[in-house]
Amino acid sequence: MRSRYTAFVLCDGDYLRYSWHPDYCPGTIHVDDDCHWLGLKVVASEQGAEQDLQGRVHFIARYKRNGKATRIEENSRFERYQGRWVYLDGNSHKSS
Repeated sequence: MRSRYTAFVLCDGDYLRYSWHPDYCPGTIHVDDDCHWLGLKVVASEQGAEQDLQGRVHFIARYKRNGKATRIEENSRFERYQGRWVYLDGNSHKSS
């Protein structure tokens, strides 16, 4: 999760694609270089240890765009794929 957050901060679409499960990855990945990312807080995680095949992360990410602060809260699902953790999907909502 933290590496994906860093990829959003750095607008690294290639890494986001690499870290997304190919069966779930959208055709176009939008990174916004007008966003100023303010922080990531991992609220909780389930599974995700070395021996696990799946995991979940509940996080809050904050950013500003055009002077407006926004936070994204999401429950994300991850899975081991070819020896690495990849993002499957998440249930998220934004708030100001």
